[in-house]
Amino acid sequence: MRWSLVVLLGLVGLPLVAQQRVEPASIAGKMQWFQDAKLGIFIHWGIYSVNGVDESWSFYNKKMPYAEYMKQLEGFTASKYDPTAWADLIQRSGAKYAVITTKHHDGVAMYATRATPNVGHYKWSLPGPLSVELASPAGRDVVAPLFTELRKRDLKCGAYYSLIDWTDHAYPAFIKDSVRYDIRKDARRWKRFLTYYQAQIDEIATQLNPDLWWFDGDWEHSAKEWEAPKVRASILKRNPQAIINGRLQGYGDYQTPEQNIPVERPDSPWWELCMTINDNWGWQPQDTNYKSTHDLIAIFADVVSHGGNLLLDIGPREDGTIPPRQVQVLEELGQWNAKHGEAIFGSRAGLPNGHYYGPSTLSADSTTLYLFLPHGGCGSVEVKGLHNKVLSAEVLGLSMPLKHRVVGKISWSSVPGLLFIDVPQEASDPWMTVLKVKLDGPVRLYRGEGGY
Repeated sequence: MRWSLVVLLGLVGLPLVAQQRVEPASIAGKMQWFQDAKLGIFIHWGIYSVNGVDESWSFYNKKMPYAEYMKQLEGFTASKYDPTAWADLIQRSGAKYAVITTKHHDGVAMYATRATPNVGHYKWSLPGPLSVELASPAGRDVVAPLFTELRKRDLKCGAYYSLIDWTDHAYPAFIKDSVRYDIRKDARRWKRFLTYYQAQIDEIATQLNPDLWWFDGDWEHSAKEWEAPKVRASILKRNPQAIINGRLQGYGDYQTPEQNIPVERPDSPWWELCMTINDNWGWQPQDTNYKSTHDLIAIFADVVSHGGNLLLDIGPREDGTIPPRQVQVLEELGQWNAKHGEAIFGSRAGLPNGHYYGPSTLSADSTTLYLFLPHGGCGSVEVKGLHNKVLSAEVLGLSMPLKHRVVGKISWSSVPGLLFIDVPQEASDPWMTVLKVKLDGPVRLYRGEGGY
């Protein structure tokens, strides 16, 4: 996995770098909703949910035979799939957008594709489109109905699409340590694959018109080999406001760290942490290692404090039901968001490290500071280096006014004193308390070393 501005850890476990090719100033307008959104829900749903195995990677890494993996097509029913209920849950979580898999690395389309893959000698390389609509008991496009329901709720729609396709016989890779051919020696065959995958992108653009494109798998080829500039231009020609993630070999709009929270604020104006709700992307019955609501809220607060978005993943079962524990986590996250949304949605990155020992955000005009209190959050809260006068301080969601004071301010020095805010025990939120601090103007900070 890679992006254009920083070194990130990829699925293959290696640091990768790509050169920036998109000027931030040129896309600032279309990125506004994304910057304000803060929370998205990622949905990994595919035939891998039938047996509850790793999505695509299970056959690529030789955990199971390819034919056995693809046989899951016969068991994918989507028999209890309710896109209305899914959209309701996403809305209740507080999320402002959702991203669903339209095709993973296994090549199985979840939408109504009519593009025909390059047929090889594998049983499941069917003489026609490879999709759950045409090759599984589900018998329908499962993406379009969700997009319809999301848009009814004014939620943005994102389409995950894997550039790589280990089923298509014109794609060079198949399983780990196995390569079908060298594209430098068979350019015509590679061109057949490019034609196929770009036809699918055209289909998705036409049928679904995503607000956001979430590409994956770009690490296996260069921007030139993927024809990345052409793909970007094609998408933006149809929808100039479409946002493209950073996994198009430098031709995306924002960074996408995966699973790991950046320690320092990324140097891009826009970034998004994609993270699983337990340990796996798709549904796996043995994976009960769910992150607690407390932990997820702590992670979410950390992300928004650094100006990013959290794309939290869920994995439905093959029948379309969402496991109860996943529903519970999203419901509880939504309850906390409903109480503290003012400090999150539409906010900007908070105080730089060192001013306050915890997450923080600022209002869009930077005149209101929000302090997220970890570990119960009571007692005296300290803020360093704040030049502003505090007009008021309260517990967000309770409208509880709080006593505050400045200590250590020396009359002849321009260095500000220390701000202390007293938070009583009864103000504590069960997950994370948030304080609202009104300032006398846009935030002004002292970043010096003291002095005399």
